[in-house]
Amino acid sequence: MAEKKLTAIEGIKVASDGLRGTIKESLLDEITGAIREDDKALIKFHGMYEQDDRDRREERAAKKLDRLYSFMIRLRLPGGLISSEKWIACNNIANENSTGVIKITTRETIQLHGLYKSKIKPTIQAFNTAHLDSIATCGDVNRNVTCASNPALSTVHEEVFAYADKISNLLMPKTKAYYQIWVDNEMIVDKKEEEDPLYQKHYLPRKFKIGIAIPPNNDSDVFINDIGLVAIVENDKLIGFNIAIGGGLSATHGNAETYARLATVIGFTDTEEKTLRTIYEILTVQRDFGNRTDRKLARLKYTVDKLGVDKFKEEVEARIGFKLAPAKPFEFTERKDIYGWTKSNKGLWYYTVFVENGRVLDDEKVALKTALLEVAKLNKSNFMFTATQNIIISDVADKDKAAIEEVLRKFKIIEHTESASLVRKNAIACVALPTCPLALAEAQRYMPEMISKMEPLLEKHGIADQELIVRMTGCPNGCGRSAASEIGFIGTHPGRYNLHIGGDNEGLRLNKKYKESLNETELLTEMDSLFGLYKAERNKGETFGDFTIRKQLVK
Repeated sequence: MAEKKLTAIEGIKVASDGLRGTIKESLLDEITGAIREDDKALIKFHGMYEQDDRDRREERAAKKLDRLYSFMIRLRLPGGLISSEKWIACNNIANENSTGVIKITTRETIQLHGLYKSKIKPTIQAFNTAHLDSIATCGDVNRNVTCASNPALSTVHEEVFAYADKISNLLMPKTKAYYQIWVDNEMIVDKKEEEDPLYQKHYLPRKFKIGIAIPPNNDSDVFINDIGLVAIVENDKLIGFNIAIGGGLSATHGNAETYARLATVIGFTDTEEKTLRTIYEILTVQRDFGNRTDRKLARLKYTVDKLGVDKFKEEVEARIGFKLAPAKPFEFTERKDIYGWTKSNKGLWYYTVFVENGRVLDDEKVALKTALLEVAKLNKSNFMFTATQNIIISDVADKDKAAIEEVLRKFKIIEHTESASLVRKNAIACVALPTCPLALAEAQRYMPEMISKMEPLLEKHGIADQELIVRMTGCPNGCGRSAASEIGFIGTHPGRYNLHIGGDNEGLRLNKKYKESLNETELLTEMDSLFGLYKAERNKGETFGDFTIRKQLVK
């Protein structure tokens, strides 16, 4: 049998001169708003995607104009923490160089959309001045590391949170290309300094995601990651981590070889050294055994299933030089953000603001962007981002709480947060149209409208008090984590979605496809029927997802 050829991107990475490619030359080309084909793959490693406005494709094609190209840029913020000063910088950069909307992602960071090619370099230089960067937030490397969000929910949050930064630094690419290209740092690079024992010249076969959770709240959706770390806490002391491998939600319609998968727990580590070493070597196993001939089958989950969990674990243990200890017991009882004010054991206050689909802007409903800027100008807090795309105004001293609350009340942010329904607060939607090239249907632009049509159905059946988790993606690639929800809408065509049901509240079970390619009327009809059945036949305390499994509506 003939050996399969490596994908084109594999060749691009190896020939890229440490991810430099011809990016500098692409930036100088004023004929098009796009960059060269090979460079489109390389700029992902620098934290960017090339996109275009799909709403305007037809109009521009009729005028024989090039597509309206722009770029999305994403920051590296391990654990999703940013100071007031840095928030102000992001606000100003968004106003000057992008659409003005600050997008909070499901990986607890910020991304900006609509940067034209001429604005990329000024944007990155402004970020650099603010001590921010976008290194390795996209591409075939470890992405932004997520962590349990609210420090008030755990006495060991600070210690656990520190791991996000340690892991991010451990797994950073060694190349200095980012600073040379974007920050005009023309330092002479000793190529030996750029030798990268982890990524080498071909990097990973595909993107890699790591998340950390602290039971009992799985707010970071830990098992959807390539590596999930579950903090084990005994007597208010962190004793180590259960390590899980092989999570990932992306799939392709019509391709049965692709599928969503939750990570499998393979063992426990009781020291920082063991934990970091194990994480590092899991990446080297994926680097050496991952699929480089088919990018659709290149995530760690496919490598784990190809080798088998036991064989993969044996390979990791051979590389780390010790046996992983048996996993420790743990329990997740919920998966949600805690809205409003909470207070940590250290006496600091945290206010979780509801940010619908992570879009920070001023609109006819609420001046959220202006309000958060006013809070930042007080310089009495930090900001944290959650995996449900919300913002926590964090680390507020007792003496400063009143001043911050005054701003929140002035701009009706507290009213906005408290008045949102439970189903709306728990919902997530990916960006989708008009910028995502993979989107088959709407998501973040349509989700608020869909929720508004679901709310009367929940009220009708008397179940609006349920912590129902609903998520929507414009395609099956999973950015909005639709496969890990009680009700998932997965786009198939414009205005049509597969309806998935059966996920749980704790993030321990994926949902399954219930009905295919439904339009809005059909979706609402199905949900009306399902909610009526749930109201009539549920057991006491039974969640909607658990009910659909018990009734075998999906297997």
